[in-house]
Amino acid sequence: MLRHDVDLKPQNSLQTAMIEHELGWKTTYYFRAVPESWDEAIILQIASLGHEVGYHYESLTTCHGDIEAAYQDFCTNLERLRQLVPVTSICMHGSPKSKWDSRDLWKHYDYHQLGINYEPYLDMDFSKFFYLTDTGRRWDGFKMSVRDKIPVFQEQWVKEGLVYHTTDDIIHAIQKATFPRKVMITTHPQRWTDNRVEWFSEFLSQSAKNLVKKMLVKNQNKM
Repeated sequence: MLRHDVDLKPQNSLQTAMIEHELGWKTTYYFRAVPESWDEAIILQIASLGHEVGYHYESLTTCHGDIEAAYQDFCTNLERLRQLVPVTSICMHGSPKSKWDSRDLWKHYDYHQLGINYEPYLDMDFSKFFYLTDTGRRWDGFKMSVRDKIPVFQEQWVKEGLVYHTTDDIIHAIQKATFPRKVMITTHPQRWTDNRVEWFSEFLSQSAKNLVKKMLVKNQNKM
């Protein structure tokens, strides 16, 4: 399963979607309900290429922990997206600087009753699927990730040697047939570019963010 979180720069996601379409791939793109992600023309273009579009929700963060307001916010944005494309999949946006985890909304409500078939973090069987994400602009970013990780299985995967730092590491594992056969891969297309200036800007920005995330994770572990 290949999933893309459209946090920023939706044009990058469109370029990725076009490349995947040329390869014959059908993947999933999760859009946030914020101006830096929500581009209706691009949403429609990506859907027209045969890809799935889902809602990248962060309602508890935007509603400052108010459960009822967050649910209404979620429903409103879901309906807005459904006016553009069919939506049967949702995925939490991590919001690392927020003290609220938007997945907690489903301790009070059931998204399945809204016609949603799955939320990857909650419906995937990670005893059968390996999880790999470029969070932190590195494939082993789980070490500093606040929410985009699977803590229950991460220690087991590390023991099995399923830790990759660079994309070349992944390629070599595939070539040696040591890469898991069942995997969900998450990418953030705003991080991927062949423009040297944009690449270096993202490198500096994410390096600074990683320092903050390390402190947040350290504080989490103390609680």
